[in-house]
Amino acid sequence: MIVIRLARGGSKKRPFYHFVVANSREARDGRFIERLGYFNPLARGKAQRLVLDLEQAQVWIGKGAQPSDRVKRLMKDAVAQQQAA
Repeated sequence: MIVIRLARGGSKKRPFYHFVVANSREARDGRFIERLGYFNPLARGKAQRLVLDLEQAQVWIGKGAQPSDRVKRLMKDAVAQQQAA
């Protein structure tokens, strides 16, 4: 099954996540098919907290990819952020 999920990066106590399309059997931070954006929960100042290619995410969902619960919530935030701009 193909999933859209978060892959963790960053250092200890400083998380940074990438939105990735991956096979559900692969490791969380392992092989992925495509990177769709990133999420920086500790963004300060002018740093962007959330960057996501919503069009490409919808293409993958149309092909049958299942977003994780956290990704669904962040996609809603990204839509709201895009509409506010």
